[in-house]
Amino acid sequence: MMRITVKINGSQYVREVEENRTLLHFLREEIGMTGTKEGCGAGECGACTVFLNGQTVNSCMVLAVEADGCEVETIEGEAKEGRLSDIQEAFHRHHAVQCGYCTAGMVMSVKELIRRNPKPSVEEIKNGIEGNFCRCTGYQQIIEAVQDVTGQLSKKGELKHA
Repeated sequence: MMRITVKINGSQYVREVEENRTLLHFLREEIGMTGTKEGCGAGECGACTVFLNGQTVNSCMVLAVEADGCEVETIEGEAKEGRLSDIQEAFHRHHAVQCGYCTAGMVMSVKELIRRNPKPSVEEIKNGIEGNFCRCTGYQQIIEAVQDVTGQLSKKGELKHA
């Protein structure tokens, strides 16, 4: 067992953890933040995507002890004062949430994409979410949600032309 201190969504947590416990299982089982999901357990599906010191990571591939002294941001940190973030609102508006299993990881990856590129093209959006699998939406609604939140859609849901 190792004692770690981690700041998660702005709150500090100190816990004893086994050295082989993943950040994903630490977040879900020790902290109770169950929005982050385990899809594949091999870093392939993106359902477990969180921010670790400002960078997206697959939390199933990071050990909790590696997060000692770090800042972690999960999907639970997106909504502020009971209000969905702009990305979450856009996902809702465009029905980019079906079963919802991939949504937390997808939202975190989109947030990273928009931080890097505030006006991504469709191709850049596809590249930005390529590590996140969604078996329900067909991705079109997700792409539209990203275009919406980045101001690239008109009020009628049509792509604005430059």
